[in-house]
Amino acid sequence: MDDTRFERMVEEIWELFKETDKKFKETDRKIDRISKDLEKRFKETDKNLTRLERLFTGQWGRLMESLFEAGITKLFQERGIEVWNVAQRVRSERDGRGMEIDLLLSGERDVVVVEVKTTLKVEDVREFLEDIKSFTVFFPQYKGSHLYGAVACLRVEEESDRFSYRQGLFVLKVGKEGLCTIANDPSFKPKDFSIEQ
Repeated sequence: MDDTRFERMVEEIWELFKETDKKFKETDRKIDRISKDLEKRFKETDKNLTRLERLFTGQWGRLMESLFEAGITKLFQERGIEVWNVAQRVRSERDGRGMEIDLLLSGERDVVVVEVKTTLKVEDVREFLEDIKSFTVFFPQYKGSHLYGAVACLRVEEESDRFSYRQGLFVLKVGKEGLCTIANDPSFKPKDFSIEQ
């Protein structure tokens, strides 16, 4: 092979290399643009999903609370607890901390704090029992009232209803007609949490 032919081959290879390099760089730019576009779309999708999740969980929570709110005062009145006011999502803040009550039933001398869950677990009950200990810190207007607790749910896991019962809490469920019922038997003696306040 003569030198001229070898040089032409090297030049052709070099030109092919430069053209291939140029195509790789173009492909890299295209991939980079597509990647940035996909990243932007994923972020928008995540933002929309987060918004939908908040809307759904917020609306679902309100629906659950409304489901248990209907006729609830009468159930407790039948158990000798004098409540006639019902408030949903009552919130109080003190010293940078906050407490939110799903349903708050009140009367002249009795108060019932209701925690509403779609599915009730033992851990939910434990957290609620901790929260109720500081109820009058956040709601001092109820100091001196009898304070009762209740958990309301559609489904029960881990025998959390029995656990709640043993802790002195009322257990509320949805009955066959779609109305709220107290699952505790008529002989149940609820715990008055105001004694611990």
